[in-house]
Amino acid sequence: MADLKVTYDKTANAAYVYFTEPQARVKVAHMYPCDPVDVDGMINLDFDEDGRLLGIEVLAASSKLPEYLLRSAERLDTERA
Repeated sequence: MADLKVTYDKTANAAYVYFTEPQARVKVAHMYPCDPVDVDGMINLDFDEDGRLLGIEVLAASSKLPEYLLRSAERLDTERA
């Protein structure tokens, strides 16, 4: 199983799940916002120029993602889990 990089900013309550190599510096060519009314939150899908999914940004992450995932995520805010 591949390891996924996940970052979390508790202040912004936003998480990002990366689907690229950890060292890769890939440019986002297209961002598609998804605002599903039924889940009360925003999800953004990032794609490269070839249409490959690079990552997913999850806003209101604390209510959308499992707590264990947020606890193990790399923290981007000043508070550490």
